[in-house]
Amino acid sequence: MSGDRTAGAGGVLRRTTGCEGVEQREEEQEDEGDEDMRDGGVPFFVNRGGLPVNEDTWERMWRHVARIHPDGEAVGQRIRGVSDLPKIPIPSVPTYQPATTVPHRLEAIQRYIRDLQYNHTGTQFFEIKKSRPLTALMDIAKEMIRESLPIKCLEAVILGIYLTNSMPGVERFPLSFKTQFSGNHFRHIVLGVHSGGRFGALGISRREDLMFKPLEFRTLADLVQEFEGAYRGYWHTLRKVKIGQYVSHDPHSVEQIVWKHSILDVDKLSKEELRRELERHTRDMRLKIGKGAPPSPTKDRKKDFGSPHRVPASPLRRNSRSERRPSGDKKVLEPKPPGDMNGYQIRV
Repeated sequence: MSGDRTAGAGGVLRRTTGCEGVEQREEEQEDEGDEDMRDGGVPFFVNRGGLPVNEDTWERMWRHVARIHPDGEAVGQRIRGVSDLPKIPIPSVPTYQPATTVPHRLEAIQRYIRDLQYNHTGTQFFEIKKSRPLTALMDIAKEMIRESLPIKCLEAVILGIYLTNSMPGVERFPLSFKTQFSGNHFRHIVLGVHSGGRFGALGISRREDLMFKPLEFRTLADLVQEFEGAYRGYWHTLRKVKIGQYVSHDPHSVEQIVWKHSILDVDKLSKEELRRELERHTRDMRLKIGKGAPPSPTKDRKKDFGSPHRVPASPLRRNSRSERRPSGDKKVLEPKPPGDMNGYQIRV
């Protein structure tokens, strides 16, 4: 069977696929930075019309609810048109005293991300284009705070970067995972953090142990193993780990985030080889700190040329395939095994 694609208005392409060539198409999408457009392995829509949500997107969200909710369309009928729905509390952005320690600041940021709640609507409210410069992504983070809507894991990474920009002693980097369960692949991303010789993570997930990790892991390998153990608890097998470079603390930087500096194929590496690769990546990140980033445009230049993402000669993408270090040779494509008998998938 070949893959068949259909698209909804204003949404990302949705797909039904057969076995042959699925892995290759998934790898191509990952190279384009689209692996975030899956929710527990299931493609989801992205709101490309901005906020407030337009009518087409709104109706599509209600159709999604009718499909997946046990009560079907009845749940929408109970809610739509009701004027006296309870007010949803708006979380407050964390503030700190000068003496507040880095671990306590990170915990406060994680509480704020958690209070926004995970987005189960089937539509990501904020469009995150990974190729955009950091300054444009920080503008989206400000919009997330202003709107206080539920978020998904990629949005949580952008928000975590924004909220830690004022913490120069904390280095941040993307850390993403590809797992397999019952013949299907699942993806997740968190924001790795490094400070005081210890690693941790910020993020959001359906699962409590697949987001926040306190700043207490001695090495990056220890942090990755912690996530791998959590995945094993949900019968997921870790297949790939992708680590980016440290992200600039300059909110006006026109640099692009390096999302995939190292791509590690866990299947082809022993535990010791995986640890060595992660140690090598840690050294690479430390070396990058000593290199000065290109200067950001001044306010006068911004007035002359407009915002960075509208400049015709935008910076080239730095996370090209030639700069990545996949571990091992390319895996021979194999047909995906059939799902379990009742088609049930554990979504994480």
